[in-house]
Amino acid sequence: MSHPNELKQWTQEVSRQMAHLSRTQAMVLAMYSFGMVLTGRCGLTTIVTFLSLLLGQSPHNLRQRLREWNYEAEQKRGRKRRAIGVGDSFAPLLRWILSDWSGSKQVTLAMDVTYLGDRFTILAISVVYRGCALPVAWRILPGNMKGAWHPIWVELVAALKPAIPADWRVFVLTDRGLYSQRLFKVLRKAGWHPMMRIRAQGLWRRKRAKTWQDLARLARPGMGVWCQRVVCFKGDPLVCTLCVQWDARYDEPCLIVTDLPPPQVDHNRYTLRTWIEAGFKDIKRGGLRWEHTKITDPARADRLWLVIAVALIWLVRVGGQAQHLWLAVPATLSCLTLGWLTLLVAAFKQQPLPHGRFLPLDWHKAPG
Repeated sequence: MSHPNELKQWTQEVSRQMAHLSRTQAMVLAMYSFGMVLTGRCGLTTIVTFLSLLLGQSPHNLRQRLREWNYEAEQKRGRKRRAIGVGDSFAPLLRWILSDWSGSKQVTLAMDVTYLGDRFTILAISVVYRGCALPVAWRILPGNMKGAWHPIWVELVAALKPAIPADWRVFVLTDRGLYSQRLFKVLRKAGWHPMMRIRAQGLWRRKRAKTWQDLARLARPGMGVWCQRVVCFKGDPLVCTLCVQWDARYDEPCLIVTDLPPPQVDHNRYTLRTWIEAGFKDIKRGGLRWEHTKITDPARADRLWLVIAVALIWLVRVGGQAQHLWLAVPATLSCLTLGWLTLLVAAFKQQPLPHGRFLPLDWHKAPG
C-alpha cells in the first residue's frame, strides 16, 4: 500500500472524528499531523520537506497551506478565510479517544501547567495512558501574563464535559500548585472525581470533632495509607476524604483530598499524575521537539498544539498497542517513541501503516 493512499485514509479518519471542521480544514490538519507522525517532529520545515518528497508537490505551496493553519483569518489568503477555533475541537478530541477506549468505562485526566522558557505558559488537561498523556484541552498564555487561572480551568472543564458519556467515571488528578476549593467544586459539579494533592499546611479535624489539628503532624515517614472523611482547612473548610501516605523512599508525604468515600480510594491511581509530565516531555525534548518552535504568538501556538494532539493520538495508540503485545519492550521507551518506531519499521517493510487502538491498563497494576 502506498503511503499517499494511507494519507488519504488518515484524512478520512480525521474528517470523521473532527466533523466540526470544514473539509479543507480537516484535510490540512490530516496532512500536517501525518507529516508530524512520520517524521517524529513538529517543525514546519521538516514536515514540508517530507511531504514534498512523499507527494511530489511543490514545497512552497505545501508550506503556505500548513503555515496558514496557524494564522488568524485576516492573515490568510483567499475569500473564504476562517481561523481555527481551537476550543471547538476539545470535545471532539476527547470523544475520538474514548470511542476507542477498549474494555473500560472510566478515564483518568490530569491537569497541570508547563512552560516554554519565559515565552509561554500552558494550562493543559490530558488523558493519561500507559505512561503518556494525550492533551484534550489547553490554553497557551504569554509567559509573563498576570491574572487568575481559575476562569480558564473552568472553561476547559466545561468544554470537555459534553464528551463524557453519562455512565462513565472520570477521575481528575492535580498537583499541589493547582489546589483550590473552587476548582474542587467545579470538578464535582461536572460529575467528576477530583484527586487533588495539597501541601502539608493548615489544619484539619474529624467531621464530628471540634478540635483542629496540624496537617503537618498527620504524616510520618514510612507510614502506610491513612484515609478518612474529614474537614480540611479551618479558614476555608472543605468536607472531603483525606488520604495520606509517606513512602519511605521520599522526603515528604503525599496528602490528597477527594470526594470519593474512603473504601473507594486507591492511592495508586494518583501515581498516574506524573504521566502528564511525561506527556509534556514527549511534546518537547523527548519527542516532537516543540521547544524549538519559532512561534511567539500564543493563539498560533494553540493551533499548532491541535496538530500535535491529533498526531499524538495516532503515535500513542500505535505505541500503546505495541507495548501491550511486546512485553519485552523496555519500560523506559515511551509510547510515542515506540509508536514512531513501529510505523518506521512498517514503512521499511513496505507494509500498511498500523493505526493501533487504545488498550487501557488496569490502573490497579499501573506503575508508580
